Amino acid sequence: PHNSFTLQVLCRYRHIWNIDLRFRPAFLGGIMQQTGNKPPAMLPKRGEYMLKDMKRMAKYYQVPVHMSPDDFQRIIGTSSLTAMRFITAMDMTNPQYLEPLSREFWMRFWSQHEDISQPENILAVARQAGLSAELSQKTLEMISTPTVKDRLKETTAEAVKHGAFGMPAVVAHYDGKPHLFFGSDRLELLGSVIGEKWLGPVPS
Repeated sequence: PHNSFTLQVLCRYRHIWNIDLRFRPAFLGGIMQQTGNKPPAMLPKRGEYMLKDMKRMAKYYQVPVHMSPDDFQRIIGTSSLTAMRFITAMDMTNPQYLEPLSREFWMRFWSQHEDISQPENILAVARQAGLSAELSQKTLEMISTPTVKDRLKETTAEAVKHGAFGMPAVVAHYDGKPHLFFGSDRLELLGSVIGEKWLGPVPS
């Protein structure tokens, strides 16, 4: 759940475009490390720009994001590894919860500024996404298992293999080839490659 603009818009287009939408949890920290990338906000001028841009994008995509410079620094300093392992475990056991869970994590992290590395917050997110307390607890217990850790590593390596260097990364399998698109502002281009019409951020 590193970029909800992409997540939300692709969900809006799921039934408009002829696509089979699949969420693949990958660990951003791992992608950055493997590709030698650094968070854009580490460059102060780019950080300033991104803050302004986030506000514009929130309005354009109609996604509730509230961000101050302090929030930005906090987000950079919070690891999403635990949350991504939780989402991975869910993907392996109950994939039908993947979408609501991803949305909820994103809202808590970016809109409500919660520390999603804490188990109690992860359980609160799961409850909000419609999971039972029993299922949430069972999933939380899975996150330290080698199976889950390895699965997340595999998905992350797969993203890098497709050319990802950050998030959001969308891979469109079209015409027998994978096409990588980076950034939420590339969805119009994605549409043109797969022969679908872009109808704006909120298609009616």
